[in-house]
Amino acid sequence: MGAAYTRTSNNPERILEFDLSAELNHGKAVSNLAYAVASELGLDHHLCYELAIAGMLHDIGKLKLTGYINGQENDPLVIEELKFVRMHPTLGYEELKDQGYSDFILESILYHHENYDGSGYPSNKAGEEIPIGARILRVCDVFTALSSDRPYRKAFERETVMELMIDEVKNFDMNVFIAFQKVVHNT
Repeated sequence: MGAAYTRTSNNPERILEFDLSAELNHGKAVSNLAYAVASELGLDHHLCYELAIAGMLHDIGKLKLTGYINGQENDPLVIEELKFVRMHPTLGYEELKDQGYSDFILESILYHHENYDGSGYPSNKAGEEIPIGARILRVCDVFTALSSDRPYRKAFERETVMELMIDEVKNFDMNVFIAFQKVVHNT
C-alpha cells in the first residue's frame, strides 16, 4: 500500500479504500488503453497523447476524498461514501484546471463517469454532449476497474468483463465500444 494511505476500516464492504499504488496502476492501465482506443478511432496523435495524460489523471480527485473519509471519528455509512466518491471527477477537474492542462484533458476527466444514455454523473450529459475523450475514458475505466482486484471483490476474468460490459452497453458510445473491442481483442 502507498505510504500516504491510512486505513479507515477493516470492513471489506467499504467503497472507498485508498491504495496509492493500486490507483497509480489503474491510471496507467486506463492511460494505455485510452491511447490505443483513440488511435483505433483515428484521432489526431496529439489528442491521443492528451487522452493518455487524462487517463493517468482521471481519478486524481480521489486524493481529495481521503480527507472527507479518513478524518472522521466513526466509519461513515457506505451510502455517504458513495456520495463523496461521485464528487471525484469534479474535484479532479477543480484541482487541475489552473495547472496548464488543455480543455480536452480537463473535460475528459470531468465527464469520465457520464453514461451515453444520460444516466451518469456529474452532469447527466448524454450522447454527443459528452466529449469524445470522456466517452473513451468511460469505456477504458470500466474495463480496467472490472479487470482489477478491488477492496470489495476480486478481478473478473476477461470474458466475464466483456459480458458485463455488453450487458451495460447503453452506457457507452457504440463507435468507441467497437474500437475498444478491436484493441482489447488484439492484445
